[in-house]
Amino acid sequence: MAENIQDLKGKTVKITQTRSTIGGLKNQEQTLKTLGLRKIGQSTVRELTPATYGMVKTVQHLVDVEEVA
Repeated sequence: MAENIQDLKGKTVKITQTRSTIGGLKNQEQTLKTLGLRKIGQSTVRELTPATYGMVKTVQHLVDVEEVA
């Protein structure tokens, strides 16, 4: 995950699932599905809006976030 994700607000980011949802909470699994992530290693590119930021914070231990140039 980026050093400080708050610095990326309003920018385009690449979100990659790095860990499994097995044994996790149901809302975390649903959040990943909402972000468009189903498998480990799968990525999606999104603008980091307040809604997306909240979803990323919910699953921050399961994903990596990188800024897209």
